[in-house]
Amino acid sequence: MRIIERIEGYHDDLTNWRRDIHAHPELGFEEHRTSNLVAEKLAQFGYEVFRGVGRTGVVARLRAGTSARSIGLRADMDALPIEERTNLAYSSRHEGRMHACGHDGHTTMLLGAARYLAETRNFDGTVHLIFQPAEEGLGGGEAMVKDGLFERFPCDTIFGMHNRPGLAVGKFQIRTGPMMAGGAYFDIAITGKGAHGARPEAGIDPVIVASHITTALQTVVSRNVRPLDTAVLSVTQIHAGDAYNVIPEQAFIRGTVRAFDAKIMALIEQNMGRIASGVASGFGATAELDFRALFPPLVNDAAEAEFIADTAAGLVGAENVNRNGNLVMASEDFSYMLNQRPGAYIQIGNGDAAGGCEVHNPGYDFNDAVLPFGASLFVRLVERKLPSPP
Repeated sequence: MRIIERIEGYHDDLTNWRRDIHAHPELGFEEHRTSNLVAEKLAQFGYEVFRGVGRTGVVARLRAGTSARSIGLRADMDALPIEERTNLAYSSRHEGRMHACGHDGHTTMLLGAARYLAETRNFDGTVHLIFQPAEEGLGGGEAMVKDGLFERFPCDTIFGMHNRPGLAVGKFQIRTGPMMAGGAYFDIAITGKGAHGARPEAGIDPVIVASHITTALQTVVSRNVRPLDTAVLSVTQIHAGDAYNVIPEQAFIRGTVRAFDAKIMALIEQNMGRIASGVASGFGATAELDFRALFPPLVNDAAEAEFIADTAAGLVGAENVNRNGNLVMASEDFSYMLNQRPGAYIQIGNGDAAGGCEVHNPGYDFNDAVLPFGASLFVRLVERKLPSPP
């Protein structure tokens, strides 16, 4: 029996696990229920289970044979601070939280692979299953690495996977080298002089200053970054004031920057600081930039990207694996793990039907039809990297 056929035999279990996780979303470093569920399942399967790695992360170990070789497989567990609007029977039971990025599906795919590997043990070496917390901007990958992830759980190579809306079920895509952008968050605090809304001449209006800074920031990429390079600067929040008739003392700008090169990120930071300070000074105000580089770019090792692509092709056919996928401006803190060990990160199709929606959307849902494909790929990575002796 083929791997995918055997896993399809317990597809109902996978679907139930996934929907249970979906109904109980937890934000970064708060994944206590999810971690408990994951740890209990893994212990039932026969794994050694280690809790609290990187605060709320879980790592499971399974050994077979005598080889010293090892592999790591990673899935993320956290949800997003979004109010769900799907009206599904299993929609979020927690106001303001939902699994809008498919981490419920990623966790379930790895659990499905865990069950298969424990039942068959058709490999020779050590498998480490890594269930990571806090991927969504809080640095869970970095937390696990700093907590001694690879010293405690050695991995010769490591692999991860993310669903891709718009890509058909049963298809995969990847690219060698840089694949996902490094990410930074920024805050700009503008201080002016408060006044009555009817007497603006008595104050220095930070709302006006914030508006001009926001507009000027759009020139940072277009006039400082080479057209052949790729970067994005987005202001996503402007906050100021509490009353209709009061010009506030302060205003705050927040947003994100993405780039594929640390030097470009530093260039953007430098020019943002110059523009914010200069524009504010021109109005008689001050501005302070807090720029926080959160994620390095995600870079796939050439050999391991080819390996995972070949493995996926063996599962679904070469025609269903795109080896030259697009660069992705979103960030992914699996990059911290790839900076420590050779490996690769692949996208798995979440469906291309009309009406589907992107991740980070209140109408998003992971496609349960994907679960056997993702679980099977995880299994085949282990069996090919750690082959049993003939």
